[in-house]
Amino acid sequence: MMLRKYLFSKSYFIRLCVACWSVVCCVGMANLAHAQVKWQRIELGAAGARYPFAVYGNKPLHGDLKTVRRAVLVFHGMGRNGAGYFAAAHASLRASGMEDETLLLAPNYFVAEDGARHDISGLPLWRDSRWNRGEDAANWPRALSAFEPIDDLLMLFTDRAKFPALQSVVLAGHSAGGQLVHRYSVLNGVDEKLRAVGVQPRYIVANPSSFLYFTNERPVASSAAFALYDEKLCPGYNDYRYGLQKLPPYATDAPPAPQMLFRRYAAREVAVLLGTADIDPDHVQLDKSCGAQAGGSNRLERGRNYIRHERHLANTSLVLNRQVFEVIGVAHSQARMFGSTCGARLLFGLAEQANTTGAACRAPQ
Repeated sequence: MMLRKYLFSKSYFIRLCVACWSVVCCVGMANLAHAQVKWQRIELGAAGARYPFAVYGNKPLHGDLKTVRRAVLVFHGMGRNGAGYFAAAHASLRASGMEDETLLLAPNYFVAEDGARHDISGLPLWRDSRWNRGEDAANWPRALSAFEPIDDLLMLFTDRAKFPALQSVVLAGHSAGGQLVHRYSVLNGVDEKLRAVGVQPRYIVANPSSFLYFTNERPVASSAAFALYDEKLCPGYNDYRYGLQKLPPYATDAPPAPQMLFRRYAAREVAVLLGTADIDPDHVQLDKSCGAQAGGSNRLERGRNYIRHERHLANTSLVLNRQVFEVIGVAHSQARMFGSTCGARLLFGLAEQANTTGAACRAPQ
């Protein structure tokens, strides 16, 4: 399907959504606009291994993109609602005044049941939420990791003839999308290829249910310490997607030793955003498996513990290329997290003093 040139042509919607970005009215208006958003069916992959994929965007990928200075990829959560993520991010992009020089994309992973709402014929499909850990598509004739479309999208940006002005690429994910982006930031082999051609990648991980630990230690409750977790309580707690045991085939090119993998990851530019009100241990979409609970009881606690894990491993021998923010008063809302003063600045360069309605951010507590 071709992307409509003007996704939100009604000026009343733009004015209202920009004015109330961080409150419920913006989210509601964005939901009303979903029917107007169409995704592009694009072709990715090398010759002989091409495959179609669905991407929402503010510009057609086959168009003239020579003025694009920043590319932003926003990844949906468990609901696979790329249209909603695109609509909210698009409002923030317009508020920044940087749309002409920004390519905004919202990739969409589909499962079989999405055929009731979308024309998914011929597309790779995943089982439930297994795309967020990089597993292979369920219906494809060859192994097709959920990380592969990200690789192939990013490799498009190494074409300096098509993107001569491109300076940075942002990959931002919330909730299940945050899990996807976090694991991808650890395992991918494309990061250095982008930097080699002068494009700086940045990863933004917001409110994920779980993180990928580099050792078999986990945080000790009510303590600053880390210790081996009780394997009798949770067999396989250190298996992928929570640890480095039994990594997926995609990771075959990753550094073989955990310390080497962490060293590479530590050098990558990663920002972590945690909502201070995302503390419900019974949230319907919270991963309640023992492997996830080994990191804490809720998303905020798990995020704080993982930041300590990174700092514990880095000690004084490594410099962590990190930015960490807590978004004050925000629970599990991608619109409010990415529309916060720190979120909109990291995604689109929106000056914090100009973002008068975004939630405030603070250093991790």
